[in-house]
Amino acid sequence: MPLNIDPDITRAQTPPASFYTDAACYAELQERVLARGWHFVGDATACAKPGDVLPFTLLPGCLDEPLLLARDHDGVLRCMSNVCTHRGTVLVEAPGTAGPSLRCRYHGRTFALDGKFKHMPEFEGCQHFPSLADNLAHVPVAEWRGLRFVALKPAHDFAALTAELERRVGWLPVESFKLDPARCRDYTVKAHWALYCDNYLEGFHVPFVHASLNAALDYGEYTTELLPQGVLQVGIAKPGEPCFTPPPGHPDHGRRVAAWYFWLFPCTMLNFYPWGLSVNVIEPQGPELTRVRFLSYVHDAAKLAQGAGADLDRVELEDEAVVEAVQAGLKGRFYKQGRYSPARETGTHQFHRLLAALVNG
Repeated sequence: MPLNIDPDITRAQTPPASFYTDAACYAELQERVLARGWHFVGDATACAKPGDVLPFTLLPGCLDEPLLLARDHDGVLRCMSNVCTHRGTVLVEAPGTAGPSLRCRYHGRTFALDGKFKHMPEFEGCQHFPSLADNLAHVPVAEWRGLRFVALKPAHDFAALTAELERRVGWLPVESFKLDPARCRDYTVKAHWALYCDNYLEGFHVPFVHASLNAALDYGEYTTELLPQGVLQVGIAKPGEPCFTPPPGHPDHGRRVAAWYFWLFPCTMLNFYPWGLSVNVIEPQGPELTRVRFLSYVHDAAKLAQGAGADLDRVELEDEAVVEAVQAGLKGRFYKQGRYSPARETGTHQFHRLLAALVNG
């Protein structure tokens, strides 16, 4: 279905309720948006040595694409289809270190670590074989400061996604942040994935929904900046709350920054706090179901219990409750679509415009 979002926020209307409830629309978003976006898939500590292989599924429960990270013996990292080109078997089933080639356990077809077909038994006499179609398909993979992303059919250049990240937080030692599995959480939200993003992209609800977060942030100084393929929200700390000290020449030099909240289109959030980084990975599961993974990369453990990033679990549960209430309300007969606050909902408007650009082709 076409998605019409007026570029003038003072005139624009939000997507209709059916956008968040219709199964056909959800399926269209899978191919037109999610299959064309960059998605966070882990950090550079995985698949770090020559010969390492790491199978994974991109957006399980949604795209369900079997992929494989492989670092060849020259040290080059690639992302490829993890499906054998003979009969479609999943090729590599567990992470580990490969030998000189990848071998399918079904009929013995082998591939080099760069994905090129090497050998297939019992295929003598097969015409026009092998061809390029017998190689494993490659998928773009990129890294920013040790954070790894892949895209099946990227609609946008990765550099456009990360340019402002580098400008704002590139001065931090992000590569040295350590994943703390004990602080990682998975959440199930009974709502459309885009509704979850809508909520994230505006600070409008903070005074009404998040009492503890509102106590740490100066709501009057909260700002939203629109990026070519994302949104940046800057939270300013109240006096006495922990904050960053951006260096001279930084866009936020002199400001008491409590958090930089980056949203990267279509559904990745990178939240920088004085203690480190919370990566929020959004995994759609259906028109009314979303899994959200919180991954905590710690830099300064002494600051974990302080400031805007102190109680992420409480904030998440508060967000879940309100987003699920919106999903329920959208199924009512009387709500059709709403309007945007020009002062507070520019980020959500930006998201909808980016969605419309891909949905409408």
